[in-house]
Amino acid sequence: MDIEFNDKIRFKKEFNSLDNFVLDFISILDELKIRYVLISGYVSILFGRSRSSEDIDIIIERLDLQKFKELWNKLSESFECINAGNAEQAYNEYLLTHHAIRFAKIKKFIPNMEVKFPKIELESWALSNKKEVTVNNKILFISPIELQISFKLYLGSEKDIEDAKYLYELFKEKLDLELLYEFNRKLKIVEVFNKYLR
Repeated sequence: MDIEFNDKIRFKKEFNSLDNFVLDFISILDELKIRYVLISGYVSILFGRSRSSEDIDIIIERLDLQKFKELWNKLSESFECINAGNAEQAYNEYLLTHHAIRFAKIKKFIPNMEVKFPKIELESWALSNKKEVTVNNKILFISPIELQISFKLYLGSEKDIEDAKYLYELFKEKLDLELLYEFNRKLKIVEVFNKYLR
């Protein structure tokens, strides 16, 4: 895969059904000018890692209820929330209490988009420092690769470690190693990093 990596990332690929699902969803966020960042497993899938995923994790900027209702109504034209019945419940009982709401295409449960507001400092940082990726002239915003690698190692499941290894191998010549090591220290995974990626 020929990837151009500098301030922005550019590459070409054949979109799969998961990519198309993500693009449909984020097109609505873009239309409403809502900031977001894609995180976790989908990032490695976007760059060609061959594995399945039932959900895509996305952090959106904290919205007030009125703006969230606007988003809810727009999403409802082609998506449905599978764990909350209306906008007020989704906002008050889920997003404001640091729980995710899940959206799938109407009458489907998989894949689904797991949407949440930033809960911890690193999530806010990812949203503020998101990386622009252009794929086939479509623009997405993802968590910086350095944070992605460290956080996957922190999560520690076999699947997460394989995601981290995949991204590290793909981007190791382009990474900001100081930033990566800083995240490793913050997440207390220096030994884990040395074990799997050294």
